[in-house]
Amino acid sequence: MNSIITISRQYGSGGRFIAKLLAEKLGIPYYDNELITMAAKESGYSEAIFEKAEQLSTHSFLYSLSMFGSVDGIYGLPLADKVYIAQSEIIKKCADKGPCVIVGRCSDYVLKDYNNVINYFIYSDEKSKIDRAVKYYGISAENAAAELKKKDKKRANYYNYYTSQSWGDFNNYHLSLNSDAIGIDACVDILASHAIAFNK
Repeated sequence: MNSIITISRQYGSGGRFIAKLLAEKLGIPYYDNELITMAAKESGYSEAIFEKAEQLSTHSFLYSLSMFGSVDGIYGLPLADKVYIAQSEIIKKCADKGPCVIVGRCSDYVLKDYNNVINYFIYSDEKSKIDRAVKYYGISAENAAAELKKKDKKRANYYNYYTSQSWGDFNNYHLSLNSDAIGIDACVDILASHAIAFNK
């Protein structure tokens, strides 16, 4: 197994669980929130700014100007763009170290020039996503549907803005799975088998 695996996912689809279990099954590193800590440490920006990356990209230049007061700095880029670049550099450094599983953050696009990258997308039906959001993320049942829509819209805007591709479009991924049609464990098994076969 010498591939870099990226996993994009709908909010509440269980994609993060699948990514972590897949990394464990394959015996390779797993990167998710660790990317934020690493990027913050190297760039000098706070972790909070990286956590708000999807919000920054939604309004791009004007949002950066109004919220942070200035877009001056390295290369004169808007803050959102500088955050994206810093995060992208960390993703590449992680990939350069060897096989791993990377969750979200446009990693499939960031690593598009790497020959050993496999891109997966995890989605699910609305009811299952709501149930998972309530059970694991502490979101109230009354607000779950709206929150899911909000989260996915931010992810789509962020991805579409920086990649000029459509988030969730099956053409961008090697394999897309409905996590609740076959179950979390089955998703892990299928992705592991695919990743191993991909290297042969």
